[in-house]
Amino acid sequence: MKVKGLRWWVVGLVALAAVVNYIDRQAFGALWPDIAKDLFPEMDEDGHKAIYGTISTVFILSYAGGQALFGKIFDWIGTRLGFALSIGVWSVATMLHAIAQGVLSFSIFRSLLGIAEAGNWPGAAKANAEWFPTKERALAQGIFNSGAAIGGIVAYPIIGLLSVYFAWKAIFIVVGILGLLWLIPWLFIVKSGPKTHPWLSEDEKSYILLGQRNQDIDDDGNYDEGYNPSTGKLLKHKESWGVIIASAAIDPIWWLFIVWIPIYLSEVFGLNVKEIAFSAWLPYVGAMIGAWAGGLLAQNRLNVGWSVDKTRKYIITLGCLIMIPCFFLLKAPGSATNAVIIMAVLLFGFQVAIGNIQTIPSDIFSGKIVGTLSGFAGMAAKLGAAGLTILVTFITTGGNYTPAFLIGGALAIIALLAIWILCPKIEPIREAN
Repeated sequence: MKVKGLRWWVVGLVALAAVVNYIDRQAFGALWPDIAKDLFPEMDEDGHKAIYGTISTVFILSYAGGQALFGKIFDWIGTRLGFALSIGVWSVATMLHAIAQGVLSFSIFRSLLGIAEAGNWPGAAKANAEWFPTKERALAQGIFNSGAAIGGIVAYPIIGLLSVYFAWKAIFIVVGILGLLWLIPWLFIVKSGPKTHPWLSEDEKSYILLGQRNQDIDDDGNYDEGYNPSTGKLLKHKESWGVIIASAAIDPIWWLFIVWIPIYLSEVFGLNVKEIAFSAWLPYVGAMIGAWAGGLLAQNRLNVGWSVDKTRKYIITLGCLIMIPCFFLLKAPGSATNAVIIMAVLLFGFQVAIGNIQTIPSDIFSGKIVGTLSGFAGMAAKLGAAGLTILVTFITTGGNYTPAFLIGGALAIIALLAIWILCPKIEPIREAN
């Protein structure tokens, strides 16, 4: 049996995993007002925010470690088993939230969730490198990133609807089951990589492998293994550090919003759980559109003859230039509606940029080391996000989020500079003689 366009089925399942990932992840923030009232009734809002920030920081730090760990795991055991391990563990961890009783138990279960969920991103980068030719990678990454945005869109309404019928503990059980169900089509469809998959037609196999120009080191028009340095050599290339630093700067912007949107709307505008659930989804619509736009624009520019270097840099720059003014507008949005609309535009720009940053590892190295570099970049990104998350708990006392937004604008500038300065030319790196 041959399946036409099998690579799109693969990226569709990876995107669906990202949807599940964000539903599981966002449940904690969406349900926090109810959790806080139930478990910490004696504390005021600043006390609740400090606990929430502490537990969220534990999650992000665990996520950071998980990025490096799962980057190696995916390189060791492959995309198929790597995803199965990652999503299987995080689904069980989500369900364990139902028995949490306080800061310690929540921190343990969030830590386990963070380590396992981290596998989604280096796994997606590796699947992208394996299953797509160079010219389609930004679009494939955009599809995957749109899965994260769709997860953010549907998570809040789903959780808000479930909160009408279930207590917060039961909701963690329900959303945890979703990931276990995802394993069924994944293990059935993704039987192996494109070189040996029995359902892949010869035409599509040739299109994928011959189109991976970053792995045609000898310029003979045929796919080869490419430059596959050791970890030590990988980290000696300034381009690797360009990716790592850009990720460490830009990724905390995403986490600033996914962690703090519900708390911000509750604290600044007085919204309750149900009101948050039916307004906090809007920024993720902008993110979803941006993920697709960044991928399609990159594909279009490559098709008309732009180099990979020019395409990546100009689209990353466009995304950052959209973000920066939005941070200043959020200083005084005027209403909750205005705030979430500005956030939607900001996250549109974020996704335009991040999708192209995340493809750079596969632009400059061979498939065997892509997961490792993506894992290191992801770890640095999450360490930056953890630092910003804990900082926000101190700089927003009394509901003033302006300092946090100004920091976000500065991070966008740093990410942009890292790409332009440390990646002088985004192209396959050749081993030095």
